[in-house]
Amino acid sequence: MHLREDFDSERKQPESDCEHEALIRKHSATLHGHRTSFSLEEPFWQELKTIAASRGIALAALLTEIDDARPPESNLSSALRVHVLEALKARLHELGTE
Repeated sequence: MHLREDFDSERKQPESDCEHEALIRKHSATLHGHRTSFSLEEPFWQELKTIAASRGIALAALLTEIDDARPPESNLSSALRVHVLEALKARLHELGTE
């Protein structure tokens, strides 16, 4: 599975570090032999990388798992964000915090 990042040239320049983190970046991946793209804010992208690393799998493998599990009516970007949210909630639950 091939993963390539593209940059959205229409982004406005951030006014603060917080805004910089919230900027949406366009990413591209090949999942099951088909090219797809999705947009994510940087904190979500970084957390996906962390999740993949903690599981000892390639980022492309994680993206494929999430893509395969998402409902047909949902989009990949939303499924990725929900996956990150669920992973963080599970981590908090493991630590005994809710």
